[in-house]
Amino acid sequence: MGNQYKLNNSFKGKSVLVTGHTGFKGSWLTAWLKLLGANVTGISLDAPTVPSHFIASRLFEDIKDLRIDVRNQLSIENAILEAQPDFVFHLAAQSLVRKSYENPIETWQTNVIGTLHVLEALRKLQKSCSVVIVTSDKCYNNVEWSWGYRETDPLGGADPYSASKGAAEFAINSYVKSFFPSATSKVRIASARAGNVIGGGDWAEDRVIPDCIKSWSTNSPANLRNPSATRPWQHVLEPLSGYLSLAMELQDNTNLHGEAFNFGPNSQTDRSVLDLVSEMSRHWSQVKWSIEQTKLNEHYEAGLLKLNCDKASRILNWRSSLNFSDTVRMTAEWYQFYYQNPAMIQSKSVEQISEYVEFAAGQGLQWTQ
Repeated sequence: MGNQYKLNNSFKGKSVLVTGHTGFKGSWLTAWLKLLGANVTGISLDAPTVPSHFIASRLFEDIKDLRIDVRNQLSIENAILEAQPDFVFHLAAQSLVRKSYENPIETWQTNVIGTLHVLEALRKLQKSCSVVIVTSDKCYNNVEWSWGYRETDPLGGADPYSASKGAAEFAINSYVKSFFPSATSKVRIASARAGNVIGGGDWAEDRVIPDCIKSWSTNSPANLRNPSATRPWQHVLEPLSGYLSLAMELQDNTNLHGEAFNFGPNSQTDRSVLDLVSEMSRHWSQVKWSIEQTKLNEHYEAGLLKLNCDKASRILNWRSSLNFSDTVRMTAEWYQFYYQNPAMIQSKSVEQISEYVEFAAGQGLQWTQ
């Protein structure tokens, strides 16, 4: 992978458990951990889409690949205690706002009770372990102000997904204070808050890049529902580097136990949906799109949402590394490679992780040294 950077020393040969490893972010994290030499145990339902990054990149090879629902407390406990992890990354979730309206009970059970099941299992783990529980930028009580939310801002959420993520944060805080006392706990826990991301291997429904790729791969025009909507676009490897950095620092810094960290892009990546699609078209020939007539949405979904990541910068020396052009370029290149050489896509994922690490190292970020 190029330089032997700091992360290798933390994860090589270690037992690492990832929940939600078949999902978009979870599969990229699994790929990265495998490159770092970790012994990965994955807990998840089946890959949520066809195609999927997990299946296409054959990430089920050389890991312990378990199909367990996080709502099954006994199975979660048995899997965690059997793995005896040095690190845990909890990403398993119902992660779609629209689906949370369709299945609110499932959303709350998965996002809150599932998190509690992981925490309950960790209470029985009699060894040192660093735990990063991933919630969401939507855990904040979003009043759509123009500046970024800090980790100390009020939590909440109007839609079932956002509210469940806020509730998960309350559950984490309660368990840390009640059952994992800072002075004696061998298990150290922190939460990570990041927003929607883009990158190769995402085929989820109702997301602009997957919708475009599905259309363009069949030479069809993509329909843009809200072209003027502005978002802080972030490549999937950006927050993952934050999760890895946080887990690594948890080992050495007891003051991070029970803390929350934001991992978001810089403001220079704020662009409209139309800007994003236009930039994608620079890397994909003969693409077309049309603008859908705006329809009234019967359900509320927050628009503007930004994170302040000063805490991660100050304590972890982490920050977003990629500019908007490189974020879009890497995303487009992955999909192009997939549709041209699907059997070889694993090599492209490895190449992009290496490219990202080298790029971040060139910016002097601590976790690459």
